[in-house]
Amino acid sequence: MIEEPGRAADRTTRMARSSSSIDVRGVADVPPNHAPARRRPAGLIGVRRPRRALSAGPPLFDATSFGIDAAMLALAALASVISAPAASLRTDIFSLAVFCVLVLAVLVYFGLYRFSFASHFLEDARSIVAATAIVAMCMTFGRVLVFDNPDAAAQAARAWIFASTYVIAARGGRHIVEMRRRREGVVGERALIIGAGAVGRQFASRLLDRPEFGLRPVAFIDDDPLEDREGDAPPVPVLGSSPVERGGERLFGPGLEDAIEELRVSHVVVSFSTSSHQAELDLLRRCQASGVTVSVLPRLFEGVTDDLELERIGGIPIVSVRASDPQGWQYALKYGFDRVFAAFAILITSPLLLLAGLATLLTLGRPVLFRQARVGLDGKEFDVLKFRTMREPEPHEHAETESDAVTRDVAPGGVEGVDRRTRTGTFLRRSSIDELPQLFNVLRGDMSLVGPRPERPSYVQLFDESVYRYADRHRVKSGITGWSQVQGLRGNTSIADRVEWDNYYIENRSPWLDFKIILMTVPALLRDFGKPRS
Repeated sequence: MIEEPGRAADRTTRMARSSSSIDVRGVADVPPNHAPARRRPAGLIGVRRPRRALSAGPPLFDATSFGIDAAMLALAALASVISAPAASLRTDIFSLAVFCVLVLAVLVYFGLYRFSFASHFLEDARSIVAATAIVAMCMTFGRVLVFDNPDAAAQAARAWIFASTYVIAARGGRHIVEMRRRREGVVGERALIIGAGAVGRQFASRLLDRPEFGLRPVAFIDDDPLEDREGDAPPVPVLGSSPVERGGERLFGPGLEDAIEELRVSHVVVSFSTSSHQAELDLLRRCQASGVTVSVLPRLFEGVTDDLELERIGGIPIVSVRASDPQGWQYALKYGFDRVFAAFAILITSPLLLLAGLATLLTLGRPVLFRQARVGLDGKEFDVLKFRTMREPEPHEHAETESDAVTRDVAPGGVEGVDRRTRTGTFLRRSSIDELPQLFNVLRGDMSLVGPRPERPSYVQLFDESVYRYADRHRVKSGITGWSQVQGLRGNTSIADRVEWDNYYIENRSPWLDFKIILMTVPALLRDFGKPRS
């Protein structure tokens, strides 16, 4: 029997097991978060059903959200009736009842009541606005063409405004409560990860760092885990599987079901491992037969985009990945919109720009703007503009070396251990007002509103040699804000993590994603306001 390393506290109760079972001693005893589920028949030879019911995963249909949305639609209908002229009261009551039912049906079709680990409020809000608008327009056309109702457009507009506002407000409040409960560990699924390799450990670390996903790893199962050579392994115990030989294949032992039951696992994640294809297929079927949800990390996960197409050719499933063309017409349209938006933004923020420039002039003198070479689209250099925030270094002050920055895997810059920022400069940096002159970079065509943040040429060469896929970020123009920035990766944070998020943006870019990032930038700035930024 292969025992797990003693990383967590011993369980208060232990099960007597045979030599073929998995030893789960030392795994933290955390109460289950869901009600017991009914056992399902195994349906497979050699697959043993658990001795007791397992913890169920999330419901396939979120009845609570459905009920809240139905109540909000009823309130919206009431508000629409109250605001309508008395002459159309009867028509409003009937049509609004139909409107509410159709909106709920469209929301169900859009999948708003299916559980999602990575659900986001803005995605839900977009679906709600679209659903209410679609139903309102369809009912308007029907009532105008069939019933010749001249007030149909006004009635539909009232219904759309009230319904979208009420449902979005309720969904936002529920989202805040749900995220808080997940971060506090009140709710969440217990997950067993199959495969303790680099990808499995990275996935577990991401789940531990982001508890709002609602998936908590409790253990790995792997007979040949990756050695912890760099001390970066997540604090999750690794269990052996006591494999058995069957038909020339090395399969997971019968203790798998015991581990699922004893750890009260409701979700199994199959990650990269040294197991054969047949062993993983056997594992997948056994987990399904045990009544737990199974997720599989694709082996080519770094090349997978959000826009996937699943087809079957001769009964064999095939997944098609959308090609990403940063030189296509979509990006030409994006860059054109960037310049128009930047021009309006400069006009709107011109008083703030003048005040910041005057404060910089009074504290640091000329020049007001700081120019620095950065690398952008296709590796071409350009001068990025910022308000000056620091005094010149003294002769005895030495800047951090490039090799030190790469060794620490953080974004370099400044003088290590010496704060040269003025009081005005500190405020400009913490509020990110010092970045506003980059609107002129966008207007000139050097940068975009949304994209990876640019870096200095000397560091680009170093990071290109030490960070996987770093050069891929130069497929698009650099941005004032980006996907990695709104995820909290600003200042001295991991370059590798930034690259991962930036490449995700490039391969999944859309007008909606750009708009979403711009909206998320405001709360991100407010959240980081007051925090020191290098």
